[in-house]
Amino acid sequence: MTDDSSPAARLRHELADALLARGQIVSPAVDKAFRTVPREMFVPDGTPLDAVYSVDNPLITKTDEHGAHISSVSAVYIQVRMIEMAELAPGMTVLEIGSGGYNAALLAEVVGPGGHVVSVDIDAEITEQARNSLARTGYGERVTVVQADAQHPLSGFSQFDRILVTVGAWDVPPAWLDQLAADGVLVVPLRMNGVTRTIAFRRCGGHLASVDVEVAGFVPMRGAGAHAERTFLLPDRHGKHIKLQFDSEPPEPITALDGVLATEPVSVWSGVTIANGVSFAGLHLWLAAFLPGFCRVGADPDTDLASRLGKTWFPFGVVRDDSFAYVAVRPAMDGGGVEFGATAYGPHGQAAATALTEQVRAWDHHGRSSEPAFGFWPAGSRPAPPPGRSAVLSKRHGAVSISWPQAD
Repeated sequence: MTDDSSPAARLRHELADALLARGQIVSPAVDKAFRTVPREMFVPDGTPLDAVYSVDNPLITKTDEHGAHISSVSAVYIQVRMIEMAELAPGMTVLEIGSGGYNAALLAEVVGPGGHVVSVDIDAEITEQARNSLARTGYGERVTVVQADAQHPLSGFSQFDRILVTVGAWDVPPAWLDQLAADGVLVVPLRMNGVTRTIAFRRCGGHLASVDVEVAGFVPMRGAGAHAERTFLLPDRHGKHIKLQFDSEPPEPITALDGVLATEPVSVWSGVTIANGVSFAGLHLWLAAFLPGFCRVGADPDTDLASRLGKTWFPFGVVRDDSFAYVAVRPAMDGGGVEFGATAYGPHGQAAATALTEQVRAWDHHGRSSEPAFGFWPAGSRPAPPPGRSAVLSKRHGAVSISWPQAD
């Protein structure tokens, strides 16, 4: 399909070498796929080759009228992780939800000529582009591209050995469970109170249980599976705004926050520190699971809060009655790390900041040293997460459990 002496081929092999060195490619079939499929044939014309073969950067392929990203070729690191998480084997049938072409070609390489991939997308323009790119690169007979809303059953196809969802999903609809083989694997970027984890699920009795997890985000799902966040704007004294986004219904009455930015901010510090360069993504998930009133926080540019939020790393917060607080950090560990805390506004800002920092300490004691397990419990089943500290988040078609193991 391609000239192995070309610059693109050289970069393709360098990319595969980097993924091997990082431990993200672990199987020979996946290694071969990344060395074979020409990624440059599935991206917008004129995209520089160094961007095409970057490990960590997604390539946006479509935006809406407001400039929001609605389709992309995902960053390579998450594509390889999801394919490895799926535990593919030759001869398997795979359903890909969220099309583009490149990932489907990788899947086709891994399952081989005896397998087959069905790639579904709601957008006719995207499916047409994917179909053309797959035909140009020799995968047109091994990948079937379908325009459909994958929230609904896919007619004409039976169950699949593997289902990979390459858009951000808020829920797991019954159609996916119905079309997943009894011993199948579902890999899905699942949004939980505004936090996304890409999770590999297997069936476990009457529910799904996680077998592998990766931190990654995706463009949100459209169609029947879309889930709009509730967004509220708080004006400051200069006419600028702070944006509070809630995954579900916000605390009532939200109007109690009117004028809150005119109050003097107060900070509370947790005593919990972390060294520079060490991931603390688990803190965000913990807050989303256990902090009532949890929300994402943003700010208009050129405001004091925008500059502060830019230094927090995680712009998340909590609303409590007539006050709100957001995660803050300050230098610690002799400059080698930071301490977590909260800065709050409102008549009861001290209480809001204290509630947030109490959960930071709880994460430090109970969740920092371990990774949670996830379950999806379809509607009609009763969530029964394993022993430990667990939260259950309601969904339209069931519930998600997030469970940290019991401390020894």
